[in-house]
Amino acid sequence: MDHVLIEALEVDTVIGVYDWERTLRQRLRLDLEMTTDIRPAAKRDDIQLTLDYAAISARIGEFAETHQFALVETFAERLAELLRQEFAIARLSLTVRKPGAVANAASVGVRITRGQE
Repeated sequence: MDHVLIEALEVDTVIGVYDWERTLRQRLRLDLEMTTDIRPAAKRDDIQLTLDYAAISARIGEFAETHQFALVETFAERLAELLRQEFAIARLSLTVRKPGAVANAASVGVRITRGQE
């Protein structure tokens, strides 16, 4: 199987466990690695036959805009489930980073993998 990548996608959302975090939008940075067979798309040069990273990126932005969670873990799990269902992604590795959440760390976050190759 082949991998379609989206790296360092930034979205703003309401996320956090503290009351003050629930009053503002914070930036998350996402990396995705999605498994698919790109050969049919490459053979016909047809975006409809592969994972459309522009459409996926837009959907992630919509998800971030319309959902609020306390935990980055919950954001990652729900987003992975949604993307796999809506875009028929066989296997998804998703990293969600929250820059500046912890002093002296560039970012904190989670990396999950869902599905099978």
